[in-house]
Amino acid sequence: MRIVFFGSPSFALPSLRALAREHDVIAVVSQPDRPAGRGMRLHPPPVKQLALELDLPVEQPTKLRDGILAKTLSAMKPDLFVVVAYGRILPPDLLSIPRLGSWNVHASLLPKYRGAAPIQWSIIRGETTTGVCLMRMEEGLDTGPVAACRQVEIADTDTAGSLAQRLSLLGADLLVETLPSILDGSVVLHPQDHAAATLAPPLTKEDGFLDFSQPASMVSAQARGVDPWPGATVFLGGEPIKVFSPTVEAGQGMPGEVLGQVSHGLAVACGQGAIVFAEMQLPGRKRMPAAAVLAGHAIPPGTRLLG
Repeated sequence: MRIVFFGSPSFALPSLRALAREHDVIAVVSQPDRPAGRGMRLHPPPVKQLALELDLPVEQPTKLRDGILAKTLSAMKPDLFVVVAYGRILPPDLLSIPRLGSWNVHASLLPKYRGAAPIQWSIIRGETTTGVCLMRMEEGLDTGPVAACRQVEIADTDTAGSLAQRLSLLGADLLVETLPSILDGSVVLHPQDHAAATLAPPLTKEDGFLDFSQPASMVSAQARGVDPWPGATVFLGGEPIKVFSPTVEAGQGMPGEVLGQVSHGLAVACGQGAIVFAEMQLPGRKRMPAAAVLAGHAIPPGTRLLG
């Protein structure tokens, strides 16, 4: 089967590896290289790096609607497109190219959490389960009919990073299992219930500002859902401090009030209960155990942290 793969971040890597083992990946389309780091040097997306390691041709268009990419891919006569976290919406002239359609591995149980950040929002909103779905793509945002889904539990310790790692592997397995039925035409598609749809827009830095007026369980969910980016942030004297690895504990006080240092971190009061952060990161410093940070930068009980 002749496949064009669209993807950019690490989440897409297991799917690309799985396809390359069993099928003819005739091209890989990824986002352009982006400046990053202190020197702002150009860095290729992870999918491009893997494609080059696998000796696969790579396309990195800056535009999708000018017809250039559509012409290039159409000449390759692909059987289908597979899209995994590419990061851009494919226009109709691209979607119509492959004879077996365009298919997307989406990291939620559709129709819930359509959009760019389904993993993060499923944690932030306190879901206990999530999953991956393989969907036939159409013009709308993640609105197409679904071929198959797999469900997983969200652990109390899951971050967006750890959950993404699990779902990326699950998505690759689901893709490989479902492709034979797409190829032979036996795949059964299930329309989504659009009335039940929810959205998962891209995160902003402000989504990391913790709201201590919420119950501790929801503060924990927010902190874990924004880890690794943008990171859970509190403010002390106007300075941002990143906090990580939360656990919900008993405790009471004004929301945001520091209750003290405990054996496993810094305890802070919430609207209901308290939360303990096991790791912290001061501006310009590395992420460290809270005890190590507090040894050099004490935060006395009664201090108010703002979100």
